Amino acid sequence: MAAELLDVPLDVYRFDPQRDKKPHYAHYDLKLPAHTPVLSALLKVRTDLDPTLTLRYSCRSAICGSCAMLVNSKSRLACQTPIGPELARHGRIVIDPMRNQPVLRDLVVDADTFWQNYRKIEPHLIPDEQHPLPTDRESPMTPEEVDRFQETPRCIACGACYSACPAVEADAAFPGPMALAKLYRFVVDPRDGATEARLVKIQPEGLWLCLRCHLCTEACPKDVRPSERIRDLKEMAIAVQGGSENGSRHAIGFKDNIREKGILNEMKLVRQTSGIAGMLSQIPQGIKLARKKPELLRSPHRIAGQDEVEKLYEILDGDDRPETP
Repeated sequence: MAAELLDVPLDVYRFDPQRDKKPHYAHYDLKLPAHTPVLSALLKVRTDLDPTLTLRYSCRSAICGSCAMLVNSKSRLACQTPIGPELARHGRIVIDPMRNQPVLRDLVVDADTFWQNYRKIEPHLIPDEQHPLPTDRESPMTPEEVDRFQETPRCIACGACYSACPAVEADAAFPGPMALAKLYRFVVDPRDGATEARLVKIQPEGLWLCLRCHLCTEACPKDVRPSERIRDLKEMAIAVQGGSENGSRHAIGFKDNIREKGILNEMKLVRQTSGIAGMLSQIPQGIKLARKKPELLRSPHRIAGQDEVEKLYEILDGDDRPETP
């Protein structure tokens, strides 16, 4: 029996820098089965309605990552996203190019910065000169060592996480979730000889700019969970170098701060993060804060049930988190 056809209102971002003064949306009406992938809908537009539509795609099987784009404002693989649920949820389908990358034409973006950030983390094994790998045979790993990679080998470098990341949008110094997830993969590799050097280098190069919003994990089509791997990198970086700059000092200070009274001491956290000189530089902001919320400048009282907070810390201290190889 033939599948029921749905009326599919499709609005597609269009921009040709050689022809258009500014971007616009082109509207197309299609009739398609609910299981039709968004990519197939776009290819039908290009075949039947508008051959000038420009987009990237290749495998159509969620392997190559080429067709990453925004579908109703969410970073997705077009080949993996059926139109039925999108229509049920939004009533129409709006297609945009990925965020955080310049648009070359229509749905095609310039991924140069994305790949530059990837290359910066040196995504390859760096041999240990004092303990060279064998050249005449493979270098086997135990199942436990392989398990430490977590989900990172699944990454197809589609850029969906990069597109979804507000830290990338806010600060060009942030390398992006994909690059950091790939970095984690080499940091935990027992065959790599540059683990500590990688962790020391990445701290001032943007590790602590992550906003911990987890939008990258939501966007990832392969369940790589970049935000969790970034968290692990932070813990390993602190284990290697301690509080070496504002990001790591803030994390350490926040943890110790809460443990004292079960509630955050805002003034003390500023000092723990930035030191006395940093506090002095923030006097103007402190004055504004004092006028709006003077209670934040007072040392808080110890909360009731502080012993329960301490039990949580004892659990965390004994948690089986990744250790630096």
